Amino acid sequence: MTSILAVDHSAPTEPVPARAMVAGVYERLMAAYGPQGWWPADSPFEMIVGAILVQAVAWRNVEGTMAKLKEAGALSPAALRCIPEPDLARLCYSCGYHNAKARKLKAFAERLGEHGDDLEAWLAGPVETVREELLSIHGVGPETADSILLYAAKRPVFVIDAMTRRIVDRLGVPPPVRNYAGYQLLFEENLPADTALYNEYHALLVALAKRHCVKREPRCGGCPVADLCATGRGRTDV
Repeated sequence: MTSILAVDHSAPTEPVPARAMVAGVYERLMAAYGPQGWWPADSPFEMIVGAILVQAVAWRNVEGTMAKLKEAGALSPAALRCIPEPDLARLCYSCGYHNAKARKLKAFAERLGEHGDDLEAWLAGPVETVREELLSIHGVGPETADSILLYAAKRPVFVIDAMTRRIVDRLGVPPPVRNYAGYQLLFEENLPADTALYNEYHALLVALAKRHCVKREPRCGGCPVADLCATGRGRTDV
């Protein structure tokens, strides 16, 4: 495996600088978990639908809704615009917040219609311009907008979610300003601007959060980055 940066992999005895930490964590996770192949979708549009549906819920809750949308013939921009909102909400019931998510899906489909349903051409515009427009759509916040840019548009934009923030804070390298942009800069300033790298890194962080760096109490025993981590080094179960 080729290192993305020159990193000393020996067990650290003092806090690791942010640049080395960002690179070292990626390499440890890739070695431990392997490629994640994320995002699970058959097309960029389906990926976007999934990104909206997964807000505030686990992916397993979304899979059933995606299947129902397909069965109902509602998994296309035109179909989402045509289906009555209450009917769409019923199809979205299993993924939670179904009324709100039905409105969000219809809002995105309406905006895509303004671009002639040419998703590829729309997302190929300047990143900042596209991101600004995405953020203007009802129900699309920074995490969803950046997921669309990274996974659907293949643009090198690092996605920040609650799991990534939790991991960064526990590692002991929080950004000076702990907002979305601050966490994003931590990765984008310390990694090459590479879509495939950002894709895998985000997915690997999700895997780490599910297996070890869980919300309430981290499971540091067996964690592949425990010796790099301020929290892990301070625990006796590693």
